[in-house]
Amino acid sequence: MDAMLDPTTKPTGRQCLKKLLRRSDPGRFLYGPNIWQWFTHQRNHGTLPAELEGCTDQLDAIRWLGLDVFSRNIYCDQRRCWFGGFAQETYDGVTLEIAEREDGRDLVIERTWQTPSGGLRERQRHMFSESTLVQESFAVEDYTKQLDAFEHMVRSRRWTFRRDLWDSWAARVGDDGWPVAGELYSPLKMLHLVMGPENTTYFLEDEPQRAVAILDMHEQAQLDLVRQMAGTGVPAMMAMDNLDSVFHTPEYLERYSASFYTRAAAICHEFGSTFFIHACGHQKANLRRIASYGVDGLEGVAFPPLGDVQLEEALALTGDRFFVTGGISAMETARLKSRDEVFDYVGPLLERMRPYRNRFILSASCNTAFTTPWSTLLHFRDAWRSLQDSPT
Repeated sequence: MDAMLDPTTKPTGRQCLKKLLRRSDPGRFLYGPNIWQWFTHQRNHGTLPAELEGCTDQLDAIRWLGLDVFSRNIYCDQRRCWFGGFAQETYDGVTLEIAEREDGRDLVIERTWQTPSGGLRERQRHMFSESTLVQESFAVEDYTKQLDAFEHMVRSRRWTFRRDLWDSWAARVGDDGWPVAGELYSPLKMLHLVMGPENTTYFLEDEPQRAVAILDMHEQAQLDLVRQMAGTGVPAMMAMDNLDSVFHTPEYLERYSASFYTRAAAICHEFGSTFFIHACGHQKANLRRIASYGVDGLEGVAFPPLGDVQLEEALALTGDRFFVTGGISAMETARLKSRDEVFDYVGPLLERMRPYRNRFILSASCNTAFTTPWSTLLHFRDAWRSLQDSPT
């Protein structure tokens, strides 16, 4: 008998997650934490709690806590990238050189692209003290002089999905859930990554025709990657867009990202996969629009004061097929210290979300700060376990 039908067998995390991705009630609240930065910081600074000393990475820590795995960064290299790792970036007619050096305890990374129209260079720094990657200089600092080189770079770039890595991580996660393939980013986010949000705005206004042509090149290459992943059987993939309406205004969203989101979602649905987007900051102005594109959900919806919409409001605005993850922001992990405080927060939250249990995953709204006490993480775990079915 299937474990989901046998009342004497406790369903696995993967079985519960499969039901939720079909928008069926999994029978309990799923809790898929994001403790990527937190775990790496404690490990690198020698401050891991004794209970986690045998853990080598975030996945081990999630397992120790007994939580669900639905993560787009269990497989990422925290020092070298904000996201990705399953897709290999390749170029035709453009060379990419990567140079790394240690600066004290920091890691400085320089990437140089040589194109037929000139060179591009970006510099990033992984700050050891804060366990975070920051952009020190963008590949395109002056688009009036670098536009031809930028266009060559985007035109020549493709991605190849590494099925061997996906299979390895999916097998390692096993019954505890699924990795999320967080490999994608929209055309608008591509400009943010290459030249920064401010220059992106100027570029779109100054060079509208060339901008649209370059954005379309990126879209086509990313859609090819979507089809590779969906055809492989990846159950969920994510665009890592930080979909804050301050930077992704409704007008910009419709003009520069709608096509990508609509087509990516359609490809995923054709293969029975799920497409959602990393949210960050204010979402309310874009929620109905995002849902209308066929997108399945948002990761890390933040509520006031970090965001501008309550979780149940986000679910009501987007229809009965849209799901969200979130519920625990940096505000809660900073201010809720005692067991009673955490229980008093989690209990009402789960009661509010109970009607949406088929479309909600308890998680961090973006990330878990490395300053979060270990005891706080344990309190949230215990509250989730204890208050699954207990009215407040």
